Amino acid sequence: MKDKPRPVLPTSLAEALQRWVATSGLGPRIEQAEVLSRWAELVGPQIAQVTEPESITPEGVLRVKVTTAPWANELSLMTPMILGRLNEGRNSKGRFTGIRWFAGSAGDTGTEAHHTRVSWRKNRQR
Repeated sequence: MKDKPRPVLPTSLAEALQRWVATSGLGPRIEQAEVLSRWAELVGPQIAQVTEPESITPEGVLRVKVTTAPWANELSLMTPMILGRLNEGRNSKGRFTGIRWFAGSAGDTGTEAHHTRVSWRKNRQR
């Protein structure tokens, strides 16, 4: 006589998604993406006023649009400090490896070939 298979209990959607994120390896990337929505809180109002985080590369490089080239230059000098803030409390897999500052105005779509390699975008579909 064969044993009856045990009934499978339903799993909540939240639990299923949590398991999937854990096994897929996307957890660190999702944690990185939260920076896009918390940008002003992380860098402060003065920097947030002249910047807009655009995307994060798979390698962990944050791409940030800056209103002017002089601001981009100034922020490049502040990169180690800002990276420290962004990486605070993150494990090694979810850390940012760099910041790429580029000058552009609001609404700029950018024409750099690098844009095609980016996987997380804020408020944009390509």
